[in-house]
Amino acid sequence: MTYSEVIVKKGDNHVVEIILNRPEQMNTFNTGMAEELHSALMQAEEDKDVRVILLGGAGRSFSAGIDVNELAGKSTLEYREWIERMERPLLTISTMKKPVIARLQGVAAANGMGLAAAADLVIASERAKMGLTAINVGLNCVGPVIPVSKCVGRKKALELLLYGKLIPAREALDLGLVNRIVPDDELEKEAMAWAKDLAQRSPVAVQIAKSAFYNAEDMAYEKQFAYMNEVFARLCSTDDAKEGVSAFFDKRKPDWKER
Repeated sequence: MTYSEVIVKKGDNHVVEIILNRPEQMNTFNTGMAEELHSALMQAEEDKDVRVILLGGAGRSFSAGIDVNELAGKSTLEYREWIERMERPLLTISTMKKPVIARLQGVAAANGMGLAAAADLVIASERAKMGLTAINVGLNCVGPVIPVSKCVGRKKALELLLYGKLIPAREALDLGLVNRIVPDDELEKEAMAWAKDLAQRSPVAVQIAKSAFYNAEDMAYEKQFAYMNEVFARLCSTDDAKEGVSAFFDKRKPDWKER
């Protein structure tokens, strides 16, 4: 597929970059970009050579939310279909086997904050800011707050949802919205290095770990253990698990076979 609203860069390191490409509009979501992002994520998921997806934004911001130019003139049903399309990538990431790392610079607001929170891991510039800002224009971020609440808990999620303030990267780190903060001028280099590092792990172990984590998240406590133990037992029977243990004892780099 040919993309215009996103940029897809694939190197020889098992990492694919998907970059939101509406820099003049601060990478706000319109219908085209939402659909292209979903398609690019699915393409990366199906590519056997890809192990890690690095998600970023062109220009000075990650994403400032949804383009309000698409807001007017819809029926209630059309609004529902439209917002589901905007939020589809947020849900898609949790259903993918391959890990998605979000690389944040500038602003990640509203649907942009939701997308970052939905990513499996986040690395941010020290100058980045995040917020569920739609309340400031008489709307709300009841979709994006779902992945945000998974990171920060109920009370803080409601505060972010109702007040619509942008929080700095350091606070986002303390709240669990961000994994790492790096200097602004080192963000791209550090994000790629982090993605490459993850891509060196066994693909089957990483993908099973991610899928199991999301599948078990809302189970009862005892059922989580039973499910995870079954997952682990199945992983132990894979060729990659046997190769990893063998490489450990042989003091050599493992040669991963499974995808």
